[in-house]
Amino acid sequence: QVQLVESGGGLVQAGGSLRLSCAASRSILSINTMGWYRQAPGKQRELVADITSGGSTNYADSVKGRFTISRDTAKNTVYLQMNSLKPEDTAAYYCKAVLVLVQRYTYWGQGTQVTVSS
Repeated sequence: QVQLVESGGGLVQAGGSLRLSCAASRSILSINTMGWYRQAPGKQRELVADITSGGSTNYADSVKGRFTISRDTAKNTVYLQMNSLKPEDTAAYYCKAVLVLVQRYTYWGQGTQVTVSS
């Protein structure tokens, strides 16, 4: 089992930056993929960025060049650095972990709100 605790959300003006953190309860090197998703009111949850245990990263087109996913394996924490924020980035951001053993297990954090004012 994996517990995920997000932090770092808040209110920021357009053009500003925020860094989200997701602390995992086990070594993130043992987790196949960790990612950030977001959900705006009335919209489906969507992938923002993810990172595999091998360090490969993947980004949604809408955030490429503005957001960076990274990790600190010593702290078992994954980060999402968000720069040049836009009002359309406003959403609840969730951390997700996918653990593949005999079966595939998916875990979610509680979410953190990001609000970008124009």
